[in-house]
Amino acid sequence: ARIAVGASRNPDVIADVNGWIYKNYSRLLYTLTGFFIIDGKFNREKAHMICTTAKGKEYLKNYMDEFSQLEHQYNNIGLTRLKAMKELLKCLLVLITEKPFTSGDLPFAKTKPDGTLMTSFDEYLAENHVRLENLYAENAFDIKEYSERATGGHIGCSAYEYVKGSMIHRVSLRYYPVPKGIKFNGKIIYMATPLINKPELFDLASGKSVIESLHQKGYAIYMVDHGDPGWEETELGLDFYGKTIPDLYIGLIKKRHPRKEIYIMAYCMGGTIMMPYLARRAEERLASGQQMDIRKIALMASPTKFDDEESGHAPIRNLIRRDYDPYLMKELFGAVNIPPQVIEAGMNEIQPGVQYTVVLGFYGRAEIKESIADSAPFLYWLTHGTKFPVTAHIQWIQNVFLGNQIFEGTYCLPSTNPRFDGKPVNMKILKKAGVRIFDYKGLRDPIAPAGSCVAGQTWGQVEKGNVHYTSPHLNRIIEKNIGHIFVVSRKLLAEYLVLVEQFYAD
Repeated sequence: ARIAVGASRNPDVIADVNGWIYKNYSRLLYTLTGFFIIDGKFNREKAHMICTTAKGKEYLKNYMDEFSQLEHQYNNIGLTRLKAMKELLKCLLVLITEKPFTSGDLPFAKTKPDGTLMTSFDEYLAENHVRLENLYAENAFDIKEYSERATGGHIGCSAYEYVKGSMIHRVSLRYYPVPKGIKFNGKIIYMATPLINKPELFDLASGKSVIESLHQKGYAIYMVDHGDPGWEETELGLDFYGKTIPDLYIGLIKKRHPRKEIYIMAYCMGGTIMMPYLARRAEERLASGQQMDIRKIALMASPTKFDDEESGHAPIRNLIRRDYDPYLMKELFGAVNIPPQVIEAGMNEIQPGVQYTVVLGFYGRAEIKESIADSAPFLYWLTHGTKFPVTAHIQWIQNVFLGNQIFEGTYCLPSTNPRFDGKPVNMKILKKAGVRIFDYKGLRDPIAPAGSCVAGQTWGQVEKGNVHYTSPHLNRIIEKNIGHIFVVSRKLLAEYLVLVEQFYAD
C-alpha cells in the first residue's frame, strides 16, 4: 500500500485494474470514433460501408469483442464510470447503424415528460454527430487524462503569492491581493479550506471563482493551502490543523493589516473545524477582557452535527462502523498519509452513482463544444485529490464523525490560557461573543446533509427556524435544492455570492 501511494497509484489493486480498463475503453472509443471522422465531421457514407460489407462488419465485430473483454474484466456493478462510457458507445453504434436499439433506447436523446422524443430521429442523429465530433476533436473520452492535458496540471485563475513566514510543515498561506483597478474595501476574508480537497475549488476558472467574485467587491483574500503532506505530517492532528494553523495565520494577517476587519469563509470540513476554533478564540479573548475580533463566518456545506437521526449522517456513520479500522489505516498509511483514492472510495459509497452521473453529464454537455473546455478545471480538481494526514484523519473520523464531539460540547483544543488548555470548547460562547453565522446548505447533499449543517441555528444569533432574511447583525441560514460541490456551477455560485456579500456587508 505504501509503495502504491508513493507511486501515486491506487493502493486498492482491484480499483487500480478498473483504472486501466477506463484508459483502454476510452482509447477504443477514440479510435473507433476516429474511423468515421473525416475533416472533423462524422462521415455517414463510411458508417454505411461498415454496416453493409463483410469486411466492415468484421471490423466492427472486432471492436465489439475488445469492448466486451474489458467489460467482463471490470470489477464493479451498478451506476459506474464504465456504464457511462458504455452509454457513449451505444450512442456511437446508433450513429453507425442509424437505427435505435430494439428496446428503443437512444442515449442522450432529448425527451418529453412522457418519454417520447422532442426531436425527429434525423435531428437526434445530427445532434449526436456533433457530440462525437467534439469529443473526438478534444480526445476527451477519458475525463482524467483529458483534464490533465487541457489544464497542463494547473488550475486556478487568480494571482496570488505565499505569505512570508507562513510555511509550517507543508502548510502555507496564500495572499490574493485586490487586482489593479479595483478599490480595496478595507476588509479581509480568510478562507479555511478542507484537508480533503485542493484549495483551487474556490478559484477554478474565471466565472467559477469565489475569489474572483469577492475581488470585484474589493475584498482582499487569504487562503490556507495544506500542500502535499509527507512523513513529517503523519503525526499532526486536528490540534495543529484546527488551532495552531489559524492562530498563526490570523496573527500574520492582523500584522499585515492592522485594525482591518477579518471575516471567515469556509467550505465543508474546513468550516466544521473552524467553528470550535472560533469558540476557543472567543473564550480566550473574553477571558482576557477583549472583545471577539472575528465576528462573521460564512459556511458552505459545513456539517457540525453527526448522529444517526435527524442529521442525515446515519448512512455515512454506518459505513464507517462497518469498514473503517483506525488500526489498519495506521498500519497501511501511517508513513505516507491517507491517499486520495481511499477518500474517493468512501465518497463513492456515500454518493452511489456519482461517478456515472459526472461522466455521463460531461458527455451529455459535449454537444456544445465550449462546455468541454469549460469542464476541464473541475474535472482536474475532481480526479486529483490530496493526501489527508493520517493522524488528523483518524481523529476526524473518531472524534467528529462518530463521537459528534463538536455538537455535544466535548471537543477539546489546546490554548495558551491554562484555564482552557486541553479542555472541551464551549460552543455556546459564540452567541455571547456576537459571532454571526451564515449557513449555506444543500437539500441534495449526502456528504453534508442539510440536517447536519446546523451551526447557525445552534450557536448563531437566532435560536430556531430556517431564516432566509433576518434583521441586520443576525446570522443567515439558507437551504437550497443543491448538492455538495455547488461552487462549480456559475448559476449556483452567483446565487450564493449575492447572499454572502449581503451578509458581509450588513
